[in-house]
Amino acid sequence: MFTLENKTAVVTGAGSGIGRAVALTFATAKAHVYVADLNAANAEDTVNEIKRQGGEASPLICDVSRQGDVVSAFQKVGKIDILVNSAGISHIGRADNTTSEDFERVFRVNVEGVYNCIFAVVPLMKANGGGAILNLASIAANIGLPDRFAYSMSKGAVYAMTMSVAKDYIQDNIRCNSISPARVHTPFVDGFLAKNYPGKEQEMFEKLSKTQPIGRMGTPDEISKLVLYLCSDEASFITGNDYAIDGGFIKLNN
Repeated sequence: MFTLENKTAVVTGAGSGIGRAVALTFATAKAHVYVADLNAANAEDTVNEIKRQGGEASPLICDVSRQGDVVSAFQKVGKIDILVNSAGISHIGRADNTTSEDFERVFRVNVEGVYNCIFAVVPLMKANGGGAILNLASIAANIGLPDRFAYSMSKGAVYAMTMSVAKDYIQDNIRCNSISPARVHTPFVDGFLAKNYPGKEQEMFEKLSKTQPIGRMGTPDEISKLVLYLCSDEASFITGNDYAIDGGFIKLNN
């Protein structure tokens, strides 16, 4: 079950964090994975790890916020069966202290980046008879989080785009779903704690972990397994849905 043999997958932001875990999981499921990332060194590192484990992967260096860059990169791949939009950035701030520059930066990566990749992949999938698109939204698309104004805006847009794409291309055999993780322990979390809470990293890590009813953060590998299912043929009856993977955060905190 859940084999991706003979399928080609593009995973954005696959140089680190959740995207990297998804790329590794897809490769284990026998997909040929294109590791899309702005950072060439990180992309190569993921590709090398996949090959070390006996999988097939290629780097795909592109800036998701630039449509021409994305279209050119995707056309080089050609046949794309699966697209995972994992690339994204975060921002700390409320509406009255988020600058227009920061708002625009988050929008360009998290919203335009997803749009650009969908814009580029849909014609390829239509020509190929269909495909699966999986977007990374967030619990922030469903509930209010403190000090996450721009980030929440962007993930709400990702959720809305997911539903729209699922509706528009269902007759083309293109499925589109999203997942909404809560806090996941990635290098970004460690960097955030080191920058904002020097000397108190462990204390704050435990505090953030306990905000989730299950008592811990998720792992990138756990997230990747849900992505694998939703992008596999076993999920062929699923489209236009968002799945919380949040340790009970949404339902059990309210």
